[in-house]
Amino acid sequence: MSRKAIILLSGGLDSSTVLAIAKAKGFECYALTINYNQRHNAELKAARDIAKFFKVQDFKIVNIDLSWLKNSALTNKDINIPENPSIGIPVTYVPARNTIMMTLALAWAETINSQNIFIGVNAVDYSGYPDCRPEYIESFQNMANLATKAGVEGNSIKIHTPLIEMTKAEIIHEGIKNNVDYKMTVSCYQANKNGFACGKCDSCRLRKEGFRTAQIEDPTNYQDLDSQLD
Repeated sequence: MSRKAIILLSGGLDSSTVLAIAKAKGFECYALTINYNQRHNAELKAARDIAKFFKVQDFKIVNIDLSWLKNSALTNKDINIPENPSIGIPVTYVPARNTIMMTLALAWAETINSQNIFIGVNAVDYSGYPDCRPEYIESFQNMANLATKAGVEGNSIKIHTPLIEMTKAEIIHEGIKNNVDYKMTVSCYQANKNGFACGKCDSCRLRKEGFRTAQIEDPTNYQDLDSQLD
């Protein structure tokens, strides 16, 4: 099996940890970042810096404008980012986002003869997104092997989800073990242009709780210093 791997890299905590894990396992890593016109685009610079830090074989930013999907707070700046835990699927859900991203990763994988795609989905400390569930990943993998030249010729595509059953604290410990500098990462849904986090959105809440539970100092840059004391 080819040791090349496509890593979906957002610039956040989870995807950076996944890149570190793939590198530690000896994969030749090709990092793919999707600029879908998200409101928190400071993560794009973070992704570039993280890819450079881990010396990936190649790094690409693919531009896809999803701003016309007006029912998500991540693609419509007129919708406020919630600052309290949501019930059900939150307004920060972007329709079909992971499907779009993994499809692009799949296309690149075939192009470079890679049979491995890594994604940082998580079904424990997650925000209720339907495209982070194990059954979704299994279904996509089945589809990938039916829909590609590689798959039908017997070169099966594997979707790796090393974080799928980890808590955020466990993810942080795993990342530190594999040399992730979490100060470089941007997770906030409404980070400012410098990458400073709001400290209030769902993503910030999960991240802060992860560091607290892991008993590791939170290195995140916050817009409001009081957020570090919450």
